Amino acid sequence: MHIGIPREIKPLEGRIALSPEACGDLVHAGHTVTVEHNAGNLSGYLDAQYEVLGVSIAADASTTYGQAELIVKVKEPVTDDLALLRKDHLLFCFLHLAANPALARRLQDIGLTAVGFETVAADNGNLPLLAPMSDIAGRLATQIGTSLLHQPQGGKGLLLGGLPGTERGRVVIIGAGNAGGNAAAMAAAIGAEVVVFDLQRERLAAMRTLGNNVTGLYPYKEAIKQAVATADLLIGATLNPGNGHRTSSPVTWSIRCSRVVSLWIFPSTRVAASRQPGLPTTKTRPMWMKGWYILQSPTCPAPCHAAPRRPCLLPYCPMYSH
Repeated sequence: MHIGIPREIKPLEGRIALSPEACGDLVHAGHTVTVEHNAGNLSGYLDAQYEVLGVSIAADASTTYGQAELIVKVKEPVTDDLALLRKDHLLFCFLHLAANPALARRLQDIGLTAVGFETVAADNGNLPLLAPMSDIAGRLATQIGTSLLHQPQGGKGLLLGGLPGTERGRVVIIGAGNAGGNAAAMAAAIGAEVVVFDLQRERLAAMRTLGNNVTGLYPYKEAIKQAVATADLLIGATLNPGNGHRTSSPVTWSIRCSRVVSLWIFPSTRVAASRQPGLPTTKTRPMWMKGWYILQSPTCPAPCHAAPRRPCLLPYCPMYSH
């Protein structure tokens, strides 16, 4: 099979779908692999690292798409990508179509076959391709929130970890899965007061092991309402796979009793999370609503291009699994 790996052109995105080593394994298995020129630069991979393993380098996106049967990329196709996709293509990437019906219709019009990374499930029900991006997104949510709470960024001038003689900041996290758990780990490490809500007792127990400054609670509506009312940083990290509708969340009505100039972040690797009208936003342009700065970034893990240096994608590629 001829596999094409184009350069990501979505704003703020610089990851590449497959590392040189992964491409080398595909070549060794008898496949032809073409990578667009400079597609791996922002992830720390040069064209020469691919070429030495038998990968062809295409001059541009048109050549990459034109030669390939299977397109493997990171993020969903945008306008310029869509213009190059054909009916005979097999597309393998993050799609999140539940939250983007217009893209779903466009892909249907093209007539190709598309497989979303976020829909690939292991036998135990885990989502192995979504999980590492959720890990990154969760940690970044706390890092970004810490920065945006600074006064020059429009925040309240708060140091989340506090100091002797000052109170700690309060972080409330809805969901203790991959994203929420990693967000909690980061917040706990810097010394914030952390409250995490989840339905599963095992996850709540895991949150308690992060430190004495972390509390795990069952998400009763009144409990969430009280916690959100005093939150400095609120991180929504719930996952509702395959549900195209905005989920009904206690956070929706709890926002009305929040502190002034707090921050509400959705690390959006989620399929359909507790989203609000008007989102997504960007890190540089959060939304102001009822006393909160709100940030939901569909490319939350993107700034850490080099974080997944050895991605686990290869075993799940359609041609590799056969």
